[in-house]
Amino acid sequence: MIQTLKMSGSELELNSPPENARLQYIKRTEVLLDMFLRLPEADQKLFKHGSYFLGINGGFCGLIANNLFRRILNVTQAGIASSLPMAVLPFLATAAMYQAAITEPLISGDLTCAPCAMVRGGLIGSVMGGLYPIFLAIPINAGLAARYSSAPLPEKENILRFWIKVSQPVFKKMSFAILLQAAFGMYLSSRQYGIFMKMLQLPEASSNPEELKD
Repeated sequence: MIQTLKMSGSELELNSPPENARLQYIKRTEVLLDMFLRLPEADQKLFKHGSYFLGINGGFCGLIANNLFRRILNVTQAGIASSLPMAVLPFLATAAMYQAAITEPLISGDLTCAPCAMVRGGLIGSVMGGLYPIFLAIPINAGLAARYSSAPLPEKENILRFWIKVSQPVFKKMSFAILLQAAFGMYLSSRQYGIFMKMLQLPEASSNPEELKD
C-alpha cells in the first residue's frame, strides 16, 4: 500500500491532517503521473486504452444478444436500428465503468490491492460487458416485436413469466461469453496493476527520490 512519498525533500504522509489532505493528494497524484509518463510506451498504451478492449468485447456481446432475441421473436425489420445501440451502449458503459473503477483509482494511488483490482475487473467484465447487453436487448426487441407484430406478446399479468422463458435460452447461450468477459476483465486489471507496481519501482525525478510502495 502507498504509505508515504517524498517530494522536494518534504514528506507527504497519507494519514495527514484533514486540512492538508487535498494538497497532499494533488502532489501525490502529480508524482504518480510523472512516473507514469516515464513508463515504456507499450505499458502506457495498455494502461490508457485497456478499458476500450473490454468495451469492444461488451459491444460484441450486445450484438450477439440482440441477434438471439431477434431470432426468438422473429424480428426481421430494423436490423441496423437495433444493432447500433446494442453495440455502442455496452461499449461505452463497460469502458467508462472500468475507467472509473480501476484505471483512474490505480493511477491516482487509491487502488493498491491486487485482489481488489482483479475482483473489480471480473465484475465489470461479467456484469457490464456480459449481463448488461442481455438486459438491454430485452426492451429493444420487445418494442420491435410489438411494433411489427412478429411474435405474440402476453398480457400484462403474464409478461414477467414470458420474458423469463424467452431469456433463458439467451442466457444459456451467452454464459460462455459472460465467463470470458469476467476472465478478460480479471486479466486486464491484473496487467494494469502489474504496470502500476512497475511504475512504483521507478525513481522519482526529484533530487531526493523514494519509491512509492509498501
